[in-house]
Amino acid sequence: MTSSGIRIERLTAADIPALVALARDTWFKHYPDIITTAQIQYMLAQRYSDDVIRAQLADPDVWWDKLLLDGELAAFAQYERSDPPGTLKVDKLYARHQLRGRGLGSTLLRHIEQAAREMGFARLKLQVNKNNVSAIGAYRKNGFEVAESAVFDIGNGFVMDDYVMIKELPALPREQCR
Repeated sequence: MTSSGIRIERLTAADIPALVALARDTWFKHYPDIITTAQIQYMLAQRYSDDVIRAQLADPDVWWDKLLLDGELAAFAQYERSDPPGTLKVDKLYARHQLRGRGLGSTLLRHIEQAAREMGFARLKLQVNKNNVSAIGAYRKNGFEVAESAVFDIGNGFVMDDYVMIKELPALPREQCR
């Protein structure tokens, strides 16, 4: 996908260091008002280690995409097959903190939605911290609705107090599928 200097491509192993740096920068600028620094460090270590990302890149049911703005990594997304069947979970979606509000996240969501439809998924699902007001608003603008409120134990004494949001996807006409 290209538009006004924006390209979306599959993430490669060579991109991992830049992705980890972007994740750290984004999390430490966005989340301190929402969760503790200790939880940020724990979650980054749990989700953004080289080994975890490499294993996900090799998994046929997990997809990582990077959004390049004028050739520079500006945002990324990770999405995966989920339950119930027919569901694609958007597990990670982050834009460089100073680029927030420019529609990069919405661009990635539209990209994921198109990929989901082409692969035959009927819905998108994601989790968002209940206090992440800006993200909740962005997801609502992109057609997601809160389906449930849930607390997930992630270990080490930490929990994620989230909304589970869903977006139902109408099927593509057959001639538009790959």
